Amino acid sequence: MMISITLRLIILLYFLTLIHLPEAKPQKGKKESLAPRGNDGAGLWFTNFDEYQRMTEPTFDNNTVVNNTVQLGGTAFLHCRVRNLGERTITWVRRRDWHILTSGVFTYTNDERFQVLHSEGSDDWTLQIKYVQKRDNGTYECQVSTGAGIMSHFVNLEIVVPEAFIVGATEYHVVLGGTINLVCVIEKSPTPPQYVLWYHNSKMINYDTSRGGVQVRTEQGQKTESHLTIHDAKFSDSGNYTCSASNTQPAYIHVFVSEGDKMAAISRRKSSSSGPIISAAVWYILLPVLLNPAVA
Repeated sequence: MMISITLRLIILLYFLTLIHLPEAKPQKGKKESLAPRGNDGAGLWFTNFDEYQRMTEPTFDNNTVVNNTVQLGGTAFLHCRVRNLGERTITWVRRRDWHILTSGVFTYTNDERFQVLHSEGSDDWTLQIKYVQKRDNGTYECQVSTGAGIMSHFVNLEIVVPEAFIVGATEYHVVLGGTINLVCVIEKSPTPPQYVLWYHNSKMINYDTSRGGVQVRTEQGQKTESHLTIHDAKFSDSGNYTCSASNTQPAYIHVFVSEGDKMAAISRRKSSSSGPIISAAVWYILLPVLLNPAVA
């Protein structure tokens, strides 16, 4: 009985080996690939080589900042984020002179202010420029070479110099006992200044002085404004006032405290001059009469 069963199995296996299975042929227009889908490489496979190539091509992250404004002397960080980089190399190029600044983690300029920042396993390749100067203005190109050519991501850098000015003319006139209102504006500053200080005749104004009536209010924003208010102006408040911010050159204004406004003072000086003044037009009318009595 056992021999009969064994014999049947042998015969069955023999016939199975005679069965011809057709070879699997790739579909027209497609290329077979054993490239795995997913990071684990198990279970999922690409059957279309074009799809595999498309999915593994490097791509730029367009969510990074492309327009950067940096204050003169500050540090610029130009971001370039690339996915699916693989073994390819990132190159930073300065467009104004086509100078290769960095390639991979290596720097190709003698200017030590330039450096690429990259962490192992990260998609970020950030170009750092320290102590930026006006000549650093312009466009920078982040490049990666592919089988189809060079892909580029452009980043713009603008260097600004903050400016401070006191609203109004270079002179400020106020009557004795009036209120001095000075406004200092700091503009073209990417970040607000850390502080704004006021000086009177080179001496920093003490807001808690026993004199009283001195107030400073600073409003920060795209333009920072600092308001200096001095109530009950005295003659001793006359002099030079300076607005000094942490990130810009100081601004100046001269304050005059008088018993009246400027025009009144001028009028008083004119009225104190001796003798009446006859205009040229009056002389033009009277002169013929004086020279020719017959006309009278």
